[in-house]
Amino acid sequence: MWTLAVSRADVSDSVLVEADTPAAGDGEAVLRVERVGLTTNNATYATLGDALRYWQFFPAPEAGQGVVPVWGFATVESSAVAGVEVGTRVYGYLPSASHLVVRPVSVDGRGFRDGSEHRADLPGVYNAYAAVTPDPMWSPDTEDLQTLYRPLFTTAFVLADQLVDSGFDGATTVVLSSASSRTSHNTAFLLRGAGARVVGLTSAGNLGYTAGLDTYDEVLPYGSESAVSGPAVHLDVAGNPPVTRALRDALGDGLVKEWIIGMASQPAAAGTPPLPDGRTALFFAPDRMRQRIEEWGRDGFETRLADAWRGFLPVAPDRITTEAGAEAFRQAWTALLAGSPSPGLGRTFTF
Repeated sequence: MWTLAVSRADVSDSVLVEADTPAAGDGEAVLRVERVGLTTNNATYATLGDALRYWQFFPAPEAGQGVVPVWGFATVESSAVAGVEVGTRVYGYLPSASHLVVRPVSVDGRGFRDGSEHRADLPGVYNAYAAVTPDPMWSPDTEDLQTLYRPLFTTAFVLADQLVDSGFDGATTVVLSSASSRTSHNTAFLLRGAGARVVGLTSAGNLGYTAGLDTYDEVLPYGSESAVSGPAVHLDVAGNPPVTRALRDALGDGLVKEWIIGMASQPAAAGTPPLPDGRTALFFAPDRMRQRIEEWGRDGFETRLADAWRGFLPVAPDRITTEAGAEAFRQAWTALLAGSPSPGLGRTFTF
């Protein structure tokens, strides 16, 4: 088996580490990773690896290294757990590696949860593995779209739900930075007609692409923050301090809420100090998911999410390349960190 290990001090420093392919021990199953996507979301996982414990999901080969999480599909290669059959295909949170050893618990016809000790106190949404056949979001002809969009669409779904449920905190405008990104695009799509004007901010080079998505009421280039009127909510997907400061200056007290969503821009680790009056908050999707699952039930949540997903599929950009092999994946990781990817272009990998 292979694992792509990155330096936690410099995530652009990566190496492919070879090891013996594991076999399932008592209470274990081994998943063979088959198809994954790579987006700026994965770079965010690495950037926030320590702060949000992303490094804890998949132990690295050596101290000081990390294994970047990805989303995609895997097949059960060996199993010593009743109800987890060899050949079962699942969707879930996977390592940048060819194999993953899990300890399945809560096994039912829809999949299982990894009960490994090192994942026990981590957000449960990342520990669930859904068998594809009963999964309401799965179809064989949309797997590439799922590897690229599904985790981001799920974040957008609960984010849009949070905004609508809160009455937009009294705002009449929602501003999304990094408007060309999948997270922003998905959120804007879900907010159409929900009661607030949706404005996207993006780079000049991505302006045409973003306007062509036809999900925003208005798209503005960075540097035009003064054209935004309040009261407004800022969904900070870019993690771009100059943009955040410009919006704060332009809106003043008209900026009623600032949700920190992600870090699409690099370097973003420096961030921007939060507003002193509590208007700045980190949006952590698993918390909202857990709340809605408690309120709606698992079936209710999954049905609502699947309905929204099916509505989005006809407008999902489909410029997707598929590459094979560990070295292609390693090179793509390096390229992702080195510069902004072409908007709307998705990269998936088979192993």
